[in-house]
Amino acid sequence: MKRNVRKRRRPLAVKAVAASAALAIGGGGLLWANFYASAHESGNRAAGADRTKAATARIVTISCPDVSQRLKDVPSAVQGEIARELAGLDRQTTAFYQRLAAASEAQATDPAFVQNSIIGPLQRSRTTVLQRIPVKITQAGGTAPGDLLDLARCTAVPADQKDTGGQQDGGGGQADGGDRQSGVGGQAGNGPTAADFVDITKVRPNIRAKAANGRNASTGTFTTRCGVNANKLYNSDNVIVAPGVTNGAHHTHDYVGNQGIDAFSDNSNFLQGATSCRNKNDRSSYYWPVLRVQDGTKEFDHDQPGGGREGNVGRILTPKQVEIKYVGNRNGKVVPMPQFLRIITGDAKTTTNGLANANANWSCTGFEDRVQLTEQYPLCPRGSNVVRTFAFQSCWDGKNADSANHRTHVAFTDRNGKCANGFKAIPQLTMRLVYKVDRPVIVNGQVKNPYAVDGFPEQLHKPATDHDDFISITTGNLARKIANCVNRGQRCA
Repeated sequence: MKRNVRKRRRPLAVKAVAASAALAIGGGGLLWANFYASAHESGNRAAGADRTKAATARIVTISCPDVSQRLKDVPSAVQGEIARELAGLDRQTTAFYQRLAAASEAQATDPAFVQNSIIGPLQRSRTTVLQRIPVKITQAGGTAPGDLLDLARCTAVPADQKDTGGQQDGGGGQADGGDRQSGVGGQAGNGPTAADFVDITKVRPNIRAKAANGRNASTGTFTTRCGVNANKLYNSDNVIVAPGVTNGAHHTHDYVGNQGIDAFSDNSNFLQGATSCRNKNDRSSYYWPVLRVQDGTKEFDHDQPGGGREGNVGRILTPKQVEIKYVGNRNGKVVPMPQFLRIITGDAKTTTNGLANANANWSCTGFEDRVQLTEQYPLCPRGSNVVRTFAFQSCWDGKNADSANHRTHVAFTDRNGKCANGFKAIPQLTMRLVYKVDRPVIVNGQVKNPYAVDGFPEQLHKPATDHDDFISITTGNLARKIANCVNRGQRCA
């Protein structure tokens, strides 16, 4: 557990960086010419005009299926191997992203370049991995999906196609000058764009009234104070989804709570880590992608994997406030969280997967009870701060601390606040991160000094890709104390 990175304290070097170099990609599988022929079809255009446009079009990103979400029966004996195979798919994406970013001229002059040099080779690489995965699963006694090879095929997204993540703003209008723009913008060339921002004062209220608590509701709260990562503890690992894999996240995380978490941590040594929490029995790990301002600052990771090498650039912002609170269930009592329970909320790949698992909310102080956004970053008025909030899954299957796809062992309640059959209510972890951010300026459809959440390079820094990770690690019977506090309707800290 020695790979945690603390930011070296040194003067910030600021340099303007051209935003035209890096283009984000994912995987491949569609014939280039055929894709563009269909992408630009129009009843009142000549086919020749479409072909001409296809020859000069460039990629914004390539969207590949997320293999991990299809794997639900992975025997424990090979879970580590499968996690490393999945991490290998992400490394392939990054490698071909970098190859494309370095070949903008070839892409512009040769309409076959992307298919022959990027998409085709990437698809073949993905196919090789997807042939190995089901063999390993079935040899260990599990059942692999029969159509994994279909997931080698990906969708190319051209620069003049509408942003994949643009949210309707509730009828309140686009952000200042917020016409959708071509390209992907951003300091590193992989986002965000002007369309990813909206003036929160122009968004209609979208918060629904809370349903009433039931007779047996657990109405207490337990607050744990773990700091704001003032000690600059960062890494680009993700021990939940890519154990044993350096830079498995491909983006940098803030860490509070347990100070010994990296890719090489596991149940056998989680308890050895110190904690930033005031309650020293709380050694849980709370970590999330850092928020950056793309102002040209060369951060400590500007030339490192997970940082600038993968399009995560600019000045890392330390939250001015981090609120971690466990709340109850509005229909009944909760059971304690099991030791080493892992929960991921949100989805780092919504640009690929869609919004089904998106679960981050963006707002501004003074507006949180009126407006919450998922697919756009808020432009806050003077004196207001940017807020990220997360409400984790609060139903547990009663048996497993994790699952093969890191989702099916936990779930959200239904609309009535009830857990599905076979699931038990646990204290719901909620997190609120507050940042002081200078308002980005949008001029002529271009955003200057935008802020954005770190992410996989092909995900274009879309706000919907925000997510939060948690591992429950407690001593001194703390998990039971949290549940008892919540069940009794107390306010504990």
